[in-house]
Amino acid sequence: MLTRRGALGAAALGLALPCPALAQFPDRPVRLVVPFAAGGNLDTLARIVAPGMSQRLGQPVVIENRAGAGGNVGTEMVARSQPDGYTVLVGSNGALTINPVIMARVPYDPVRDFAPIGLGFRTPNVLVASRKLPVETLAGFIAYAKARPGQVACASPGSGTSNHLIIELFNAATGAGLVHVPYRSSGGSAPDLLAGTLAASMDQITTALPLHRDGQVRIIGIGLPQRSPLLPDVPTFAEVGLPDGGLVAFIGLLAPAATPPDAVARLRDAFAGALADPALRSRIGGMGSVIASGADVTPEGFAALLRRELELSRQAAQLAGIKPE
Repeated sequence: MLTRRGALGAAALGLALPCPALAQFPDRPVRLVVPFAAGGNLDTLARIVAPGMSQRLGQPVVIENRAGAGGNVGTEMVARSQPDGYTVLVGSNGALTINPVIMARVPYDPVRDFAPIGLGFRTPNVLVASRKLPVETLAGFIAYAKARPGQVACASPGSGTSNHLIIELFNAATGAGLVHVPYRSSGGSAPDLLAGTLAASMDQITTALPLHRDGQVRIIGIGLPQRSPLLPDVPTFAEVGLPDGGLVAFIGLLAPAATPPDAVARLRDAFAGALADPALRSRIGGMGSVIASGADVTPEGFAALLRRELELSRQAAQLAGIKPE
C-alpha cells in the first residue's frame, strides 16, 4: 500500500515532469493558413519558409490557402481554430492592421484573438517617380510637389490599401500635397509612369524594383526605418518625418489565442531558425523584402509591432477621410 509520504513524493515527481501533450508537440503536421489565393506575395514567402520550419519541427508544415474578404476568411478561421499550435496564421498588415480600421466589422480582434509567434518579413512600399519628371531625389520631389499644390498625382493599388494610407501619412509629414489616384492593382500604374502622364506611385518594392533596375522608373523613397542594402542611396520615409518609415507590408506568424506558451515557443524557434538560413536570406533579400531580426521575431516584439501599426493605420485613415464601411 502506498504510504502518505510516498504519495506526496510521487505527486511531486509528477509535477516535475513535463506535460506529455506539450512535450510531444508537434506529433502531427502543422498547417500554415495563408488567407489569400496561391501565387501571391504572402503565399510565396510562406512556401519559402515552410521547409525550414518542417525540418526543425520534425513534422510536415503544410500550406493551406483560405482566400476571401480581403484576408478576413482565413484569418477568422485561425482565430476560431483549436488553440493547440497545429493551425497557424500567415498574417499580414491587410487583415490584421488595415481591415479592422477601414471596415465597420471584422469577425475577429487582431490583438485579442491571436497569440503572436514572430514577425518574418517586411516588404516596404516605395515612392516611384516617372523619369519624365525633372527630379532625381526625394527632397527634389517634395519641393517640386510643394511648388505645384494639388497638381502632382501619386497612384496606389486602390483606396484603403497600405499604399494609399502611406501617401496620406507622407503628405502630413512633408506637406507635399500629393493627389491620390487609385488604380486597380499593384503595378497597374506602370504604363502611365513610363509614359509620363503620371508623376509618381506608391508601390511595393517587389513590383517596382525590376523597373527601377532597368532604368524605366526611379525609386526615390522607401518605407523603412533604415536604408535598404539594395538601395543604399535612396532615403527612407523616416528621414522626412514618418514614424518608423510609415506603414509597411509585413508577414508574420500567429496562433489562436490561448495556444500553450510551450507550443508558441517551439513554433517561434522553428520560424526563427528557418529565417536564419543563409540561402533563404539571400533569396528573400534579393526580392526586396527585409528579414526581421531581434525583438521583432519574438512574440512580444511582434505584438508591439501590431499595436503600433494599428494605431498608425487609424491615423492615416482619419487623414484620408476614410469611414469604416
